[in-house]
Amino acid sequence: MSHRITVVGTGYVGLVTGTCLSDFGLNVICVDNNEERIETLKGGVVPIYEPGLDLLVGKNLEAGRLHFTTDIKYGIENSEVIFLAVGTPANDNGSADLQYIEVVARDIARCMNSYKIIVNKSTVPVGTARLVKKIVQENQAEPCSFDMVSNPEFLREGAAVHDFMHPDRVVVGAESDKAFGIMKNVYRTLFLNQKTPFLFTDLETAETIKYASNAFLAMKITFINEISALCERIGANVIDVARGMGMDGRIGSKFLNPGPGYGGSCLPKDTSALARIGNEHGARITLVETTIEANARQKQRMVDKIEAALGGMKDKIIGILGLSFKPETDDMRDAPSLTIIQELYERGARIKAYDPRAMDEARWRLASVKNIVFCDDEYGVAKNADALVIITEWNQFRGLDLSRIKELMQTPKFFDFRNIYEPATARAYGFDYYATGRN
Repeated sequence: MSHRITVVGTGYVGLVTGTCLSDFGLNVICVDNNEERIETLKGGVVPIYEPGLDLLVGKNLEAGRLHFTTDIKYGIENSEVIFLAVGTPANDNGSADLQYIEVVARDIARCMNSYKIIVNKSTVPVGTARLVKKIVQENQAEPCSFDMVSNPEFLREGAAVHDFMHPDRVVVGAESDKAFGIMKNVYRTLFLNQKTPFLFTDLETAETIKYASNAFLAMKITFINEISALCERIGANVIDVARGMGMDGRIGSKFLNPGPGYGGSCLPKDTSALARIGNEHGARITLVETTIEANARQKQRMVDKIEAALGGMKDKIIGILGLSFKPETDDMRDAPSLTIIQELYERGARIKAYDPRAMDEARWRLASVKNIVFCDDEYGVAKNADALVIITEWNQFRGLDLSRIKELMQTPKFFDFRNIYEPATARAYGFDYYATGRN
């Protein structure tokens, strides 16, 4: 038996979730209060860049399994399982802002007409499932039974479709056998594939798994970044250090790539929220608190490195390659580029920038950088630049025509903050080459 699904929120998580579930053969309604976005999606146009997602949206629209609407009442009345995938941005104090979750919870309560399963897909603090349950109970227009489920997402931007279809694990937190049974049916395609591990647990544990996982990844990134600073001082090669560490099966090689710091929609927000939760419950997570501080330091360290090499920043032209927080996405939320560019500008530099996908996003996010020039390609960025800085490791930056780049630049200062070139190769072309964690 298939269950009609409603997904509230057509942002990154909601759109990927709704589209992939429809590709599993389920009938899915995606709801959003943004009329322009819904009309765009009805036409098969995806408003975010995520490889493969546009093809899946078009395929399932045509098959009649995927629907888009602004009518939340219609979605709730015609579904048994309702996924909450609305934003939970960080407040100024680091806590998660739950106002959108609470609004949707009240809407669900008012529109319920039969038994429902309400699934938290958004990343939310521990206790949010019980908060939503309380709001629904207190705002029901007529008494209806329902179950709460916590089903955190573990999607990597740039690989989200693959991650949904081939997850490392599916975590389901619930309080009743009925809810567990229906969720097994929702994920039947994955559940029947015995290669996909499922973990069935309680609500609070499922919520904690999400935060703990992201915080651990952030700590791994920050650890290797701290080691990279040490390597520069003592003459060691952080690439080989990371490789040697990753060969240990207890550690693993993933997320041991040094760079200018982590960013994106998850790690900054989730580490701050977890640290806040720990403080609120009298169980400080000092490793996470230190990770947050060290990540901020890493971005500043990149700026200091540029300034030291140039002997000052005043009126220097700095070319930036890569603005999104990682390749294969246009997402610039908390991207290292934002902090680095703003600091370069405030120290007197003039900025030129290019990204393969994030140019529209960059124009409004970097509006305060008055002298920034957005270029059409890598070579436009390099022209007359005093320094070229790789912040995001897009594949097309791995094959630059280094001879042409050097001829275009005013001063051949090359800052490869993602270590995508070999120092000897770059220096053979005449560059003053600066990497991260390599002397």
